[in-house]
Amino acid sequence: MKTIRIINGPNLNLLGRREPTVYGNASFGEYLDTLRTRYPQCLIHYSQSNIEGELINMIHEAGFGNTYAGIILNAGAYTHTSIALYDAINAVETPVVEVHISNVHSREPFRHTSMISAACTGVILGFGTDSYRLAVEAILHADATETDI
Repeated sequence: MKTIRIINGPNLNLLGRREPTVYGNASFGEYLDTLRTRYPQCLIHYSQSNIEGELINMIHEAGFGNTYAGIILNAGAYTHTSIALYDAINAVETPVVEVHISNVHSREPFRHTSMISAACTGVILGFGTDSYRLAVEAILHADATETDI
């Protein structure tokens, strides 16, 4: 059974209440239940923090050994500012998939640059919360294609 770690960054605890036209009306907890139901063959661990250093610690905890098949990271606004998150992702062995609910390239210009993409195995964005499902699929099927995610 594969285990996946989802790590959400700042303000993603407000999903369902924050800018519903951009992020939807469902909380992440509701969506997480849907993911877990859809993938009973997979253990999905979830954590969220508004604090950059805590996100780095979570990446470190999940990034070594064979515990996790992959990390799904939505770093929120830290995506566009954090070299420290880039360094943390770059330092770990576990593949990291960068995820965004919205298409950041259709939003404010400051969101068009990701400081973490180059350290990630892949990037999925713009499909709403379904971006997380696509990331789970990429992680689950990485072994089947005998390539990295």
